[in-house]
Amino acid sequence: MSYDAVVFDNDGVLVDTTDYDVLHEAAWHAFEEAGIEDPDPEHVEDVVVGVTPESLSAVCDVYDLSVDEFWRIRDRTAHEAQREHVHAGGKPLFDDVSTLSDLDLPMGVVSSNQQETVDFLLDHFGVSGLFDTAYGRQPTMEDLRRRKPDPHFIEQALSDLEAEDALYVGDRESDVTAAFNAGVDSAFIRRPHRKHHRLSVEPTHVVDDLHDVRALCR
Repeated sequence: MSYDAVVFDNDGVLVDTTDYDVLHEAAWHAFEEAGIEDPDPEHVEDVVVGVTPESLSAVCDVYDLSVDEFWRIRDRTAHEAQREHVHAGGKPLFDDVSTLSDLDLPMGVVSSNQQETVDFLLDHFGVSGLFDTAYGRQPTMEDLRRRKPDPHFIEQALSDLEAEDALYVGDRESDVTAAFNAGVDSAFIRRPHRKHHRLSVEPTHVVDDLHDVRALCR
């Protein structure tokens, strides 16, 4: 294959995933900061991962919370929890990221995590210089709606990279669908946490690691 750029998801592709318990505790803190001392545990679960504007609105209605304000709080507590997790040795950079150091293609990052978290991770691990552009979410309802599989941020990255025939690398079904929606090829990476994961969509490529991605892009 011949690609003119390659764009990567971040969590689960460049860095390891965040322990669920870390994000779950951050969600509890968000309710506490919003003045809700004893939220229903199911409502806490609802705002940990896979949040949608509709599910968030339903939770906020129960506690008479501003959706916009609560989401800003929840995104901040999630970011702070991830920073602490990384400083404690969690969420490490995958060793094979080093294979990208001399890949002669424009590269970018598109994540559904917070922009602040994406920037922190790339800087913390000293790899921000590898990438020409990097997108995450701002803590707004508009950007929550733009999470993958919406192609918005992939399209933004492709515009930045002036790419017409790019590859997007991800570890989730939403990544494969977002690539399709953006009109580019996808590579589903089977990191250990996705070794036996079954997809209901068909990626362009299935790879084991970033060495395989590099081989596709040479």
